[in-house]
Amino acid sequence: QVQLVESGGGAVQAGGSLRLSCAASGGSFRANDMGWYRQVPGIQRELVATITNYGYINYADSVKGRFTISRDNAKSIVYLDMNSLKPEDTAVYYCNAELSVSNGRYYALPRPYWGQGTQVTVSS
Repeated sequence: QVQLVESGGGAVQAGGSLRLSCAASGGSFRANDMGWYRQVPGIQRELVATITNYGYINYADSVKGRFTISRDNAKSIVYLDMNSLKPEDTAVYYCNAELSVSNGRYYALPRPYWGQGTQVTVSS
């Protein structure tokens, strides 16, 4: 069973840093776009950053210059380095990946997978 497992959330003071990691595992698959989203209760989940398997990157305006997304294609891991954190960055962060999963004979069309979410809390 293919799954995304996140780690690295926690609580920091404003101006601090955190690194989130997300590893895809549990079968044979190909990872296409990977990224991070975040959600605050009562508000729609929003994009934070995405990275294609060719390295093309897109950031939300609110995190440009502070967050850096990267990936290790060999290990199917995506990272989010968060610096200069602000209280408004407080949210549950979700990893997302477009995965093509193999059934042993062929790879299926890519579809989105989500991690379980990790809490990031930034205090002022």
